[in-house]
Amino acid sequence: MEYLTVTAENLEREHICCAISNNKDVQVSSKKAWLAQRFDDGLVFLKSAERGKCFIEYIPAEHAWNPLLADGYMYIDCLWVSGAFKGHGYSGELLDRCIRDSKAKGKKGLCILSCAKKKPFLADPKYLQHMGFSVCDEADNGIQLWALLFDPGAKKPAFKPCAKHPQVQEEGFVLYYTSQCPFNAKYVPIVEQTAKEQGVRFKAIHLQTEADAQNAPTPVTTYALFFNGVYLTNEQMNDKKFLKLLSSLQVGSDTEKKA
Repeated sequence: MEYLTVTAENLEREHICCAISNNKDVQVSSKKAWLAQRFDDGLVFLKSAERGKCFIEYIPAEHAWNPLLADGYMYIDCLWVSGAFKGHGYSGELLDRCIRDSKAKGKKGLCILSCAKKKPFLADPKYLQHMGFSVCDEADNGIQLWALLFDPGAKKPAFKPCAKHPQVQEEGFVLYYTSQCPFNAKYVPIVEQTAKEQGVRFKAIHLQTEADAQNAPTPVTTYALFFNGVYLTNEQMNDKKFLKLLSSLQVGSDTEKKA
């Protein structure tokens, strides 16, 4: 497999694997704008030269948009290989390149989010264990911080206290999200509109700075949905998924009007 690195110089002409479309698409433009501001922080976006979802995105943990105590580590935003690219060892190749690059930059190791059981948009824990990662911290909602230490004696990374006990004070739905995930640019407004149509309280908090993301009340910042203060999911919602969630929680116009 041939790989190439997306940089500030080629960003406009290269496709972004997690949102394959033209630059006028709101998902693509949102993601590219976010990337453009991260390159100076040391972000690396390494992808297949072929068109498709086969890439790894990582950044020095000091600049990760997550509440971490992981100085000296490299944080993996996303490692995604899917479709026709699966089953060929490409994820291992991407991870190996990340490891070699991180070691060359003097990093203590890598860290990434996962959980005990595979969840959408989080790394597969079985794969991480197979590749030598281990759990070094866990939040109350089951989100885990996994790490691969280059030096066994290095201090392990951890979540900041604000992320250890994910909760919010507001009633109704509260969503924390960033532009790191391109799907948010399209689907957050759709869910906001759906909630409005259903008479449901919904507040979307767009984390737009590194500092805000690093002090968020959740280990997952790309998408963290709460209901009545309790963390629900990191899985991006469209209108159908959100309506299904409302049904499962028995939330809707009538119950909200009575509240």
